[in-house]
Amino acid sequence: MSAIDTVKAGLAAVEAGDFEKLDSLIADDYVFAGPVAEPLGKREYMGLQAALVAAMPNWKFNAADFKEIGDIVTVILQVTGTQTGELSLPVPGVPKIPGSGKKVSLPGELSTFTVKDGKLVRLDITSTPGGGLLGILSQLGVPMG
Repeated sequence: MSAIDTVKAGLAAVEAGDFEKLDSLIADDYVFAGPVAEPLGKREYMGLQAALVAAMPNWKFNAADFKEIGDIVTVILQVTGTQTGELSLPVPGVPKIPGSGKKVSLPGELSTFTVKDGKLVRLDITSTPGGGLLGILSQLGVPMG
């Protein structure tokens, strides 16, 4: 499987809510950095994605413009979803957010995946105004400050 295929499989697993599949695609020392206060490890990342997909069953990454150079895959991710369920993020200080029916549409964000030995080992997302977790919370009407 090419590095792009691995990335596409990981994105598809999240969108489908197939966290068993995602677990098999992510290295144990996985790091997620960029749109979060502190980089997350594998378990924290999977918990965050599971909470987001549970709250927004139609979660989509809308991935476009894949480029592969060796172990590095860049892609533009433009997250969309509708919050129909409670959003209970595994993040300190963030309250549970009851289902609202609100649609979320983030700006496209340059995302860089590192793939080694057929596993996702790192995801870095370039901070974009209105993007990331803060963008999601803002669009859901969570007071920030």
